[in-house]
Amino acid sequence: MIRLLRFLLNLLTDNRATQRELAWQQAGASYGRYPVAPSPEAAGPADSDGWPGRPSPEWPDPDDPGDPRPPRRRRVPRWAKWTAVIAAGLIFRKAIASVALVALAAALHVVGVNVHLPSIKFAWPWQTSTSVAGTTTTNTDLGPWVLQKIEGISKPALGRVNFSFLFTHKVSKSIGIWPCWYASTFYAVGYASATVTLNPGPAWWAPASGHYRLQVLSRPADGKPGHVAVTMTLPLPQLPQSVHDVTIDNMPSKPIATQHSWTYPGFGCGVLLRPQFAESVLYAEAQQLAFYKSTHVGQITRPLINAAETEAEQTIRDNFVQPTVNAFGYMLDEFTISWAKTP
Repeated sequence: MIRLLRFLLNLLTDNRATQRELAWQQAGASYGRYPVAPSPEAAGPADSDGWPGRPSPEWPDPDDPGDPRPPRRRRVPRWAKWTAVIAAGLIFRKAIASVALVALAAALHVVGVNVHLPSIKFAWPWQTSTSVAGTTTTNTDLGPWVLQKIEGISKPALGRVNFSFLFTHKVSKSIGIWPCWYASTFYAVGYASATVTLNPGPAWWAPASGHYRLQVLSRPADGKPGHVAVTMTLPLPQLPQSVHDVTIDNMPSKPIATQHSWTYPGFGCGVLLRPQFAESVLYAEAQQLAFYKSTHVGQITRPLINAAETEAEQTIRDNFVQPTVNAFGYMLDEFTISWAKTP
């Protein structure tokens, strides 16, 4: 058993020594830093002046810590790197060519050289671009792109109307045992707005709700644009929610009519009560009356709602839906908005 172990140890030691010697020889031959030292057997008998088996002075000692270590071998072959670079260039050739032409045009402009360069539009390799009516289109699912634009709307649509009305301010005060009152009638113009929430939130646009639908009627082909139809449902417009949503304008400094009691002494009512007609008091009374009219009088509420619906339809169609479908080479043939009460 002991002899077997010694035999195995000798084999392992001899194998490691042989591998170390071959590694040093390959490193010296590959990098050209040092010539490969011949083995003692190949060099012939040892010199009588030196120790047997010791390398001659002109050969560096691999075990000397002062000698530089050979550089590590490259793990990735050079041909593999160049192959990857060429493959990436072929895949992204259109994007690279577009950027290169832009840089070249800028450099020529700086030095004052006016050269007509070809036009290459930037495109990623996963895009298939075709020219349709002078625009660049991409074969992609159009519905989510349009919905993404709609979900980016942050402001509501406002339908503003103005209406004129008359209101009377009356003040009563007794003078002794005699009742006294004084009234003035004023002309005012009110401004009110109804609002439409253009983006009620992600839950509103869930596919199961049916509040949004884009139908592709035809796709771009042979230089002709495609055609789409969009149907949407939005919450009903909201009338003014508080008196502060209504403003008053064109309030005159003088009333258009005055009335007062004839209780003796009648002239006393006008002298004592008329200074109480302050402008702030008149504005607050007119604002309160205008708010009531804009929420209860049909002659004012109907124009408010119609104005808000028209503004919402124009805003979504002209600013969000139509530009998006046009950018992809489509024309908006139909656009319909219906109105639903919020839950």
